[in-house]
Amino acid sequence: MPSVAAATVRPVRRVAGRVRLAGDKSISHRYALVASLATGRSTIGSYSSGADCAATLDCLRRLGVDVTSSRAEDGTLRVEIAGRGLRGFQFPGAEPSKALDAQNSGTTMRLLTGVLAAQPFMTRIKGDVSLSRRPMTRVTEPLEHMGAVIASNNGYPPLVIHGSSRIHGITYKTPVPSAQIKSAILLAGIQADGTTTVVESVQTRNHTELALRAFGAVVSTEGARVALTGGQQLQGGHFVVPGDISSSAFWAAAAAALPGSDVEIENVGLNPTRTALLDVLRRAGAVVDIQVEHEAGGEPSGRVRIRHGRRGALSLGADEVPLLIDEIPALAAWATHGNELRVTGAVELRVKESDRISALVRGLQALGADVDEFSDGFHVRGARKLKGGQADAVGDHRLAMAFAIAALGAQGPSMIAGADSVAISYPEFFATLEQLCG
Repeated sequence: MPSVAAATVRPVRRVAGRVRLAGDKSISHRYALVASLATGRSTIGSYSSGADCAATLDCLRRLGVDVTSSRAEDGTLRVEIAGRGLRGFQFPGAEPSKALDAQNSGTTMRLLTGVLAAQPFMTRIKGDVSLSRRPMTRVTEPLEHMGAVIASNNGYPPLVIHGSSRIHGITYKTPVPSAQIKSAILLAGIQADGTTTVVESVQTRNHTELALRAFGAVVSTEGARVALTGGQQLQGGHFVVPGDISSSAFWAAAAAALPGSDVEIENVGLNPTRTALLDVLRRAGAVVDIQVEHEAGGEPSGRVRIRHGRRGALSLGADEVPLLIDEIPALAAWATHGNELRVTGAVELRVKESDRISALVRGLQALGADVDEFSDGFHVRGARKLKGGQADAVGDHRLAMAFAIAALGAQGPSMIAGADSVAISYPEFFATLEQLCG
């Protein structure tokens, strides 16, 4: 899809139709990274089409991994990776011009840092301006406890990773619920001496644990406690990534918000650690039907149908936020359509691709919403119909999509500045929006 620097969104009465999504971004990253540590070749079908996941592949190529990609007959992206085994990467060079580039992808930087902590050479990894403002200490600290030495810019990228082939397992309690922290530690731990254990206060998405198991590792889980023994050999194979439920959140929010709407999403991932959005939309009055059709590698997938039911109100606190962290912008858009949403305990949103609390509030206010900002969240009161206007997504893909969904219920057209940022996770977004509004 061509770049859309700014997009105009016009009001509609309803959305309807079927959507088939590209592969899940979180799972695509993890399959690629684990495949690179495995022995033998792996094929990954329906790999994410987003720029973030392409950044992971580019970094792996720079580390000597043979990665090829092509389009399958159905148009989805197919990736083939020749695994190099544990500690089998090649030295990429440390000069600034040769640094690995994670671009805008925090997942690439944090998870790859875990992998590189056990590689016996120095690696420099950088990102774009937005990623360079995202904190990395939460990942580098436990990896240094395991034996790596990692330099940073006062806790921010770029990172210089002095890996060690003798890192050792640790038991680590994560300071904030974060699947990225857990995953970085586990990806280092599979290469470490001894046992690595991660304890979370709230269980986060478990795609890394499932991916490691799918490639042959033994990973034990007990509630929010995950453990594995280092040195286990991983074996390549054939994997298919289910559709991205975080991308589907915007269609679910639109269907739940607009009377008469009916949207069916096909082949979407239904991992229980990712479906909290569907639960809260149902709780708020939407009609949500779920049908599990497949399960591969521990990842269930199927179809979801969402219809408008009644207006509703939601209050989300720190106990629910970790399992909804990527979907909160979509829920904020839902709230502007005559609903209400109060979010607290979500300070983590301030260190995403943007300060998602402030930028979300500013953008919705620019469209005419009644929104208050808190230090750890916000309150959207949707009784006042949006007028339309110009909202700035500040380079944040999830905000661009959220503003577009909110704009569907405005009195007049809206302009979304920075709409081209959707390419980070969902390049097909605006084409699909047009299809559902047609």
